[in-house]
Amino acid sequence: MIDIQYNIDFSLNNETNLKDWISSEISKRGYKEGDILYVFCSDEELLKINQEFLNHDTYTDIISFDYTMGKLISGEIYISIDRVQENAIAFGVPFEEELHRVMIHGILHFCGYKDSTESEQQIMRKEEDLALSRLI
Repeated sequence: MIDIQYNIDFSLNNETNLKDWISSEISKRGYKEGDILYVFCSDEELLKINQEFLNHDTYTDIISFDYTMGKLISGEIYISIDRVQENAIAFGVPFEEELHRVMIHGILHFCGYKDSTESEQQIMRKEEDLALSRLI
């Protein structure tokens, strides 16, 4: 089950469609959907989480906590709306496209995709693009 929490003045325009898309992407990769929580927050809230749990003193667009067991995808995904807005401008893409990319990025991590090396980043980007191409 995918739950969504808003800790900032923001809401998704098409929450049901996005949940269906994410569920479909999980299934297409041979996984089952467990409990997944998306939390949309501010830069400052995500910075505090980054400092407290990861000992990083930097802003980021997403932090995910993976509770996946075997093929059952579960976890928490925190997304900074402030950072997504800034990145969309920096990358020259629409806000919603960048938001959807970040949303599926967390799920891909839960499915075992990494992005530590350049080759892993290329694979991750390919999988993000593939997932985004299926979003209606």
